[in-house]
Amino acid sequence: MSDPASSVVSRAAALVEDRTLPAVRAWKEAHPDGLVVGYLPIYVPRPLIEAMGALPVAVFGGGDAIDIIRGDSYFQSYICHIPRSTVELGLCGDLDALDAVLFPSICDVIRNLGGMWRMLFPDKLSLYVDLPQNFDMAVGGKFYVHEMQRIAGELVKRGAKPLEPEALRQAIARENTRRAAIAELDLLRRTEPWRVKASEAYLVIRAGATLPAAEHEAMVREFLAAVRQREARPVDNVRVVLVGSFCEQPPFDLIRALERSGCDIVDDDFQLGLRMIDGDIPGDDDPIEALSRAYLERGRDTASRYIGDLVKGAGLIGRVKASHADGVIFAAASFCDPALLDQPMLEHALTKAGVPHTSFKFAENTGQFQVIREQAGAFSDAVKLWGAAS
Repeated sequence: MSDPASSVVSRAAALVEDRTLPAVRAWKEAHPDGLVVGYLPIYVPRPLIEAMGALPVAVFGGGDAIDIIRGDSYFQSYICHIPRSTVELGLCGDLDALDAVLFPSICDVIRNLGGMWRMLFPDKLSLYVDLPQNFDMAVGGKFYVHEMQRIAGELVKRGAKPLEPEALRQAIARENTRRAAIAELDLLRRTEPWRVKASEAYLVIRAGATLPAAEHEAMVREFLAAVRQREARPVDNVRVVLVGSFCEQPPFDLIRALERSGCDIVDDDFQLGLRMIDGDIPGDDDPIEALSRAYLERGRDTASRYIGDLVKGAGLIGRVKASHADGVIFAAASFCDPALLDQPMLEHALTKAGVPHTSFKFAENTGQFQVIREQAGAFSDAVKLWGAAS
């Protein structure tokens, strides 16, 4: 009997794997007056872009599906692969559909990529998005409102619709609906991981990188309805939280290798841009201030986001408890300074809380899946023994 969920996953995989962005090009043909606004991971205020009649498109680099040749000549070798593969995609013409690209304040590498992009593609709008690190609404909140207004003004100059409060409220409502569907899928993964694999959920959620919020929400809902009808039974796997891949996404085969090692990935920081804010963004009278407040007050802990006076690692431990995970796997991209500098503090917090953990590094084009699978399998076995001994 055919699995309707697999059909949705196949459609999602086609969107994820085709680096020429066919869905984006189709949207542009249907909306000749609309802008396509790319953004580097992890987070930008997507409703702001949709409210202006534009399509926000997440750019995650070339993954393991492209040979980096010219891109290597623009960046040093001791940084992550994202800038080199993104430049390669641009020089190959695969990102021609993008009218503008936003470079959020993730790290120095992404900041520098924004400058390089401006030099290589002067006809494209290139904007640095300076996300607030002060969480006082009177300071950081006001700053972020001004930053969003600046971005909106630059997009208008390029032909986007002027930002209107009602259009922004509607875009926020669509984003809330989409994120509610994603949250429902995440909950199903935590409660019944044998029913939906993390690798499947990854593809279905990542497909939203190239789709308007309403279309993506419909896909997620279709997938949810299908997987709930599956005949499935519990499997004796170790439940893990996977962290460290908030920006550069691991090769898909790496995720599958972890699953084959006996791990159920019940929580992760993949596609963090679509999960950055917990709960709904309120439909306040001033919607742009609501966007700012939501990011400041309910933004998710991540290596690229200053947490102020909060305790480092408390958010991760909370996620471990909420997902009833047995342990944590750190999967950081090679040379990812934010993730690798954050990791020792998170490991200390986990050790103090008695949570087992292990770690490895990956690159976009890594082929060492068997080694990682063996390491994860050994961790899975150790956690089972550790749990039995406790």
